[in-house]
Amino acid sequence: MTAHARELYQSSNGDRWILVQAGDHVFVRHEANIASGGAVSHVEVDAFLSAGRGPEQQELLRLIGTLASTHAEPVKP
Repeated sequence: MTAHARELYQSSNGDRWILVQAGDHVFVRHEANIASGGAVSHVEVDAFLSAGRGPEQQELLRLIGTLASTHAEPVKP
């Protein structure tokens, strides 16, 4: 199975959030910075967005918005 990944955000302390698609599964991978132990965790998209409104969530929402605007069809009244 091929996975596709796109970095969403890297904080000033080195933490990274990456949007990953592996087959039909889409999730966010968090890579903690080395000083924090460098742990890697996977979070479902809904849980990630529910976790707060930090810059990493804002970047995912911005990315979703670009997809919607690119593929949007006119709304009929």
